[in-house]
Amino acid sequence: MVYGVLRFINFAHCDVFMVGAFAGYYIGQHVPEHTWWGGLVALAGAMLICAVLGVVIERLAYRPLRGAPTLNVLITAIGVSLLLENLGQHFFGATPRAFPELFPVQSFELGGVFFSSNQLVVIGVSLLLLFALRFIVLRTKIGTAMRALSLNRQAASLVGINNDFVISVTFALGSALAAAGGILYALNYPSIDPLMGVLPGLKAFVAAVLGGVGNIPGAALGGLLLGIVETFVGGSEWSTYKDAIAFALLILILLFRPAGLLGRHLREKV
Repeated sequence: MVYGVLRFINFAHCDVFMVGAFAGYYIGQHVPEHTWWGGLVALAGAMLICAVLGVVIERLAYRPLRGAPTLNVLITAIGVSLLLENLGQHFFGATPRAFPELFPVQSFELGGVFFSSNQLVVIGVSLLLLFALRFIVLRTKIGTAMRALSLNRQAASLVGINNDFVISVTFALGSALAAAGGILYALNYPSIDPLMGVLPGLKAFVAAVLGGVGNIPGAALGGLLLGIVETFVGGSEWSTYKDAIAFALLILILLFRPAGLLGRHLREKV
């Protein structure tokens, strides 16, 4: 979303993911565990906290650089990422923590395949948030403003769109989704630490490039394909290379289809 509107990669996104997991961890200590409403409260609370954090990051770090060279913004994004990681280690500590079981946990077996209710929660919530995001982008006024801003910032401003407000909403939505991702990730890998977002963030970038950067269905498709490939590799004799496969896919997609699976080549007038 941020790339689609501002044309730069927000490297701090993976650390907002981490903040969301820790927000869910602390909220989870004050709601009953193993209850649906407790898990939903923790999820909603973490999304709200990270939405505010995203707006603050945009206002303090990125807005002053509006119109600056892309390299400056890129370096700032990396700096914000490192700042959040170090603040996380200062306030949360570097020791991994066990994430609470927010939702009721059950195991199921279907055709010899075993899976847990947490995995179903991840799939269900992810689909719900994906369709909600697509509805916002395609069916609401703020979504129309986002699409107009991504096409031409100056023209959007001339027709009365408040660019600053639209960009802030974009960061709020993206950061709220990062928080949801952090909690859903922690449900199945229940050990969180201030550096937990680094590898998932890199893989999310690969998934976005694989599907087509700036394309919401493409990012979802890229993430799904990447997960399937990693799962099959993880169950083979090449399991030690499971993480490396993501970056091998990145190289291949950049070589043979730079626009991604659902992306389109755009011609620019020079």
